[in-house]
Parts: sequence; C-alpha cells; structure tokens
Amino acid sequence: MQGILRKRWATVPRLWAVGLGLGLSLVVTAVVALWHLRGETIDSQARELSLLSLALTDEIHRELRGMNAGLHAMQVELEEGSLPTTGTAAERALRTRTELMSMVDSLSLVDRNNRLLAASVPSALPDPASFSPGLNQLDEDAVAVSRPFADPRSHTMLVTMAVPFTRPLDGSGGWIFATMPAEALLGAFSVASPAADARMAVFRRDGVLLVGGVVNKARWDEATIAKRLATQRSTELRQLPDGTERLVALHSLERYGLEVVLTRDLDVMLVSWREAAQLTAVGLVLLLVVLAASVHLVHGANQRRATAQAALQTQLSRANKLESLGELAGGVAHDFNNVLAAIVGFGEMAQDAAAPGSAQARHLDKVLQAALRGKALVERILSFGRGGGCASTVFELEPIVAEVLTLLAATLRPGVVLERGLEAHGALLRGDPTQAFEAVMNLCTNAMQAMPQGGMVGVQLVREQVPALRVLSHTQLLPGPYLVLSVTDRGTGITPEVMERLFEPFFTTRGAHAGTGLGLAVVHGVVAEFGGAIDVQSKPGQGARFTLYFPECTDAPDAAKAGAALASVGGGQTLLVVDDEPTLVALAEEMFSSMGYQPVGYTDPIAALQALRDEPQRFAAVVTDEVMPGMTGIQLTEAIRQLTPTLPILMVSGYGGASLAQRAASAGVSKLLTKPMQRADLARALALLLPS
Repeated sequence: MQGILRKRWATVPRLWAVGLGLGLSLVVTAVVALWHLRGETIDSQARELSLLSLALTDEIHRELRGMNAGLHAMQVELEEGSLPTTGTAAERALRTRTELMSMVDSLSLVDRNNRLLAASVPSALPDPASFSPGLNQLDEDAVAVSRPFADPRSHTMLVTMAVPFTRPLDGSGGWIFATMPAEALLGAFSVASPAADARMAVFRRDGVLLVGGVVNKARWDEATIAKRLATQRSTELRQLPDGTERLVALHSLERYGLEVVLTRDLDVMLVSWREAAQLTAVGLVLLLVVLAASVHLVHGANQRRATAQAALQTQLSRANKLESLGELAGGVAHDFNNVLAAIVGFGEMAQDAAAPGSAQARHLDKVLQAALRGKALVERILSFGRGGGCASTVFELEPIVAEVLTLLAATLRPGVVLERGLEAHGALLRGDPTQAFEAVMNLCTNAMQAMPQGGMVGVQLVREQVPALRVLSHTQLLPGPYLVLSVTDRGTGITPEVMERLFEPFFTTRGAHAGTGLGLAVVHGVVAEFGGAIDVQSKPGQGARFTLYFPECTDAPDAAKAGAALASVGGGQTLLVVDDEPTLVALAEEMFSSMGYQPVGYTDPIAALQALRDEPQRFAAVVTDEVMPGMTGIQLTEAIRQLTPTLPILMVSGYGGASLAQRAASAGVSKLLTKPMQRADLARALALLLPS
C-alpha cells in the first residue's frame, strides 16, 4: 500500500510539470497567435483601405475627366471663334456649359493680364500665382490647379482648374477658369467612409493641401508628402506628425497632378485585438476556455466572411458575364437591324411596283413577313442586351399579373395548379407594360415547363421596403421601395452548373427543338430595363423560386395618349439624310422621294454638317443615324443645334434603348425611331415634325 501511495505522490510533480508546460505552451501559442492575428488584421484593413481609396480615386477621376473634356471643348470653341469672350452672349454660353459640369459652380474667362473677360456667375477668383503648374508655363493640353481660397460670400473653400486658350485671329488669349467647392474633390467619401476614424485628403503634387485632412491635430508638410510619393507601396503603416500610427493608402491622378490620400487610425482598428490580448492575463483554465471560444468565433467569422465573399464573387462573375453577353448581343443586333432596314425598305418599294395579286407581290409579302419576324427576334435580343427601344409610362402592375394568370388558367395542363397571392393593389411602375407582361408570362411558363408531371405554381405580388443593400443570386439590390413578384414551382430544380448560365441568351436545357433559350434572357433584360434585380433560389429536386424586384413608382399614372398622327404626303421639302451605310442612304433617298420630299444624302456626317453650314435655310429637317465613324448622330445633333436650334431632327438607330433615348433628347433630337423602320413609321414621324 505504501509503495502504491509513493508512486501516486511521485506522479504529482510530473503532472504539475506537464500542466505547467502545457500552460506555458498555451501562453506562448496564444501570444504568437495574437501577434499573428494582429498582422492579419492590419493586412486585411490595409487591403480594404486600398480598395476603397482606389474606388474613390476612380470616381474623382471620372468627374475630373468629364470636366476636363468640357474645358477643352470650350478651348476649341474659343480658338475657332464660335464662343465669344465678352458680353452677354459669352456669359450666357458660360452658364450653359456650367450646367453640364456637375462639379463646377462657375466658369470664367481671364485674359493674359489676369483681367476678367466674362463669367457664368459673379464669383471669387483665385490668385493667378497660386496655380501649379504656373499659368504662363501651361501647355495647351495641360491643366493647372490653384491653391484653395475662400468665397467671401459663402465662406466655403474653393478650388479652380485652368486651361489656356489662344484666338488665332488676333493672337489674344488667356485662361478658362473652372471653380468648384473644394469638398467636391472628396467625392463619395462621406458616404463610403468605413469608420469614424477614417480621414481623406487631396493634395497637389507640390504638397499643397486642397481639401480634407489625414490626422486630427496636424497637417502633413511638404517634406512628408515628398517622402510618401517616393515609396513604391500604395498602402502601408506610417507614423504621422501628430504621433499616431495610421494606415495610409495613396493613389495618384497624374493628369491633374493630384494625390488622393486615405488613412485610418491603427489604435481604433486594433481595439478588438487588444481586448483579446488582455484575456491572456487570466488563469490557465480561463485561457483554455477563451481560446476554445476564440477559435470557434474566429472560425465562424472567417467562415461567414468566406461565404459572403464567395457569394459576392459569384454574383459579380454572373453579372459581368451577362453584361458582356448583353453588349455582344446588342452589337450583333445593331448590325442585323441595318440589314433588315434595307430589306424592309426596298421590299416595300418593290411591293408598290408589283402588280396586285401577282406572284411577285405574293413573294414580296413573304419577304416582308420574314423581315418583320427577324425584327421581332432582334427586339428580343436587344431586350436582353438593354438596347431595345421601349415605351416609358406609369402603369399598375397587379392587373398585368392578373391578366397573365387568367390567360394561363385557360390553357393549364392536367395536374398543374395556379396559386395566386396578389397584395399590391394600386402599386405603380414606370416603364413598358408590354415588357412587364412578357417577363411575367415567361416566368410562369418556365415554371409550368419545369413540372412535366404536374404540380403547383405559386405567384405572389407584394410591396416591400428594402432597408439596406442586399446581395442576391445574380444582382445586388439597392435600398428603397419595391414591388416584389415571386414565381415558385415544385419541379426538378436547378443544378449549380445550369444556375451559372441561367440567363444567357440561346441557352436551354430542353433540347434544340424545345425553345430558343431567350425566355429567361428576356426576363433579365426587362428587369434591368426597369432598374430592378433578380434572385433565384433552387436546389435539384426541390423546385425553384424566381423573385423579381421592380422599383415602385410614386408618380401619377399617365393619361391616355392621343392617337398617332396620320402619315401625309410631303410638300417638296428638302431633307438632309445622313447614314454611313451607302445602301441605306440610297434607300432613304428613294423612299423619301416617293413620299413627296427632296432628299439629299450623305455618308459622311462631317460633310453633311458642312452642307448645312453652307445653306442653313435649305433643309426642312435632318434624318440621321446614330453609330457612324468620325461623328455620331448625337454629336452631329449637338453641332446642328448651335447652327439652327429649331431645325427638326429625326434619329434612326439600330441600337435604341432608354440610355440612347435620354442622351438623344438631351442633345436636342426631335424624335427617335428604331431600325428596321417601315415606310409608314417614317411618314408618321415626318408628319409630326414638319408643319403641314
């Protein structure tokens, strides 16, 4: 018995040694792990800060690039003499151009003696000596930036960008000043700021601070700026003049001589890490518990972060793929529309020349029918590619969904049951109701085809207020009020491989002879046209749920439109016809001649513009294409509007789309038609534009 007890007592020191060794090992491991976690935290925050800095810099660059393009356009106008430098006309022209530059508050013309020639609005001007590079050393295509200066009226800080100009006729010249609030250079930082300790500043290349700040109590001096510019890393840890350690991300805007700096306080970022480090002072048992809990929490956090990042990457990959396919589809459809335009136009004229009831007339009827079917197919492709022209009106969605369900109910296969839940009475959308009808019909039809043996299709329409950004299966959903349409089936479900290609045009899982594969592609295009989003949830064997989010409209419904104007015969008016396709110019000349007009065709838009400059009173209207080499239809319209503000301009494009319609209207286009157009469409458009 005593021997046994001695053996047991002898094991106690060894147990303590093992326990102590294990405790020390755990302490060392914890310290190493905490130090490693500190480095990971800094690296992760550095990556996030660098990405945010890059995004903010890119946003500022886009704004400055647009403003710079406007300034250099004015530079060309001044050199050509088309833009006056003094008087009421100059001030009016400057006000017009100020409205086109979102960042700019005022535009001014200053001569070489620093005297103000004209200004869009009365505004403070910077000291000419405050620009970098100096105004007198400024090249024609360069930009100079002033030091910030105070507006005496609003007491806000302003910054001015300047470009030179010279008038060849008299050798005079000076500078164009574009003045903006200094805060405008911070872009969306106030919205995108990751935390309260984040700081942003914009410096000139010579170290002059234009706006913002990077520390609380002190500013960087020029020596520190030069040292920062010498480093090769865009993001690193720095000790700043106020004694704080901060992560610093820097990106350059070489064209404008600016440096965008974004910083975060290291102490703030490491608060959670320090709290974890303090737990190491607790006893061994608590350390084991805390470590176990920490491992569990860190693992869970990393798993959630990885899951979220994977979801974002999948969503981004799908969105990029669909966007690329949309651009490809839109480009092919645009070229095909030009071919169809020639077929329809010459086909209609050949049909007029054919004897009624003859074989030739019948054959031409078939040609036109086939061309119009091709036009319908192109419209579906353009709908996917967000390039199709569409009506825009305010309408109620619930009656359209009810109409689709009524039509489907009359043709249901045995075993298929429709279950509806429409709870959005009076809710409105802005867009094309025909597109909404087609999207709902395609989704419901797709759901029924997924259940060849029968089953239930559920259709629900509700209002929903989305409070924050939401990542969906194929898009991102911005906050706001939405009409949410969900279509659920209990079919075979969707495999991950099919999910990746779900909205690609011409992709189908039902065989080569069971469909075109455009149904869901059209749904994607329609939702994108409305500015909405799509979410698809499915597992193989468990059915699928398609959810469409449409931004709710609060405008009043559009009143019924008056009937279309009847086509009328022209009265000999001269039309200027511009298209880079010689075949389409020849077609237009012959077609307009048959309508009673006198067309003059050009395949070169620059030559057409010169003809209008030579004889501005000769032409009653202009008919132009949009996509042309040398000068687009939008650019041609803008140039024409400077010559004759009231001349009717009819644009005919094979691309169309809401974006083109908006840009065309802003440029001054009177009416927009989509190729291929029929003769009646052209006749009605001209009847509306030209006085009888």
